Amino acid sequence: MTDTIRSSAPARRILPARDLAQIAIFAALIAALGLPGPLNIGPVPITMQTLGVMLAGAILGPRKGTLAVLLFLVLTAVGLPLLAGARGGIGVFTVSPAAGYLYGWLLGAFVTGYLTARLLPKYPFWPALGATILGGIVAVYLLGIPVMAINLGLPLWTAISLNVAFLPGDLIKVIVTVLVARQVHKAYPGLIARPLGHQGRA
Repeated sequence: MTDTIRSSAPARRILPARDLAQIAIFAALIAALGLPGPLNIGPVPITMQTLGVMLAGAILGPRKGTLAVLLFLVLTAVGLPLLAGARGGIGVFTVSPAAGYLYGWLLGAFVTGYLTARLLPKYPFWPALGATILGGIVAVYLLGIPVMAINLGLPLWTAISLNVAFLPGDLIKVIVTVLVARQVHKAYPGLIARPLGHQGRA
């Protein structure tokens, strides 16, 4: 009897359909932001796709935001040319100078989402800016710079100096992310589940 009840009950989904749709939309957004193409001024191209990664974390939170980036990276790894410049395949995750930044996108989306969840529902501008800098820049560089140094055979300090060119654009992306996320969370306050310890706080 118990087995019959269990078998007749619908299987519980890990993620609701709405969450899956949001993940797919942001994976598509990251891909779309690669369409303008990269700006090649160094060994690692400057692209708009890091903006999509920041937005995924700041709008969807740590779980859904990271899954959106993961979906994008998996599709890229199997060969779809989704990276700026129509690049794809497993090689960009191994020997490419940009490989570490791609792994850093996962960490960056998670950190941005984790910190954003703790700032809601108010999401004040300056703390949000700091949270997005930590996730969207520091976390990404933390993995990206050492891997670039290894893959190019550069001293770590040289790799760090090469990343200075990324900073102005990345800071602009951080500001855009915070401004967009503030409006989104104001209009749709339930997008990110708040941590249990923060449920009752205004």
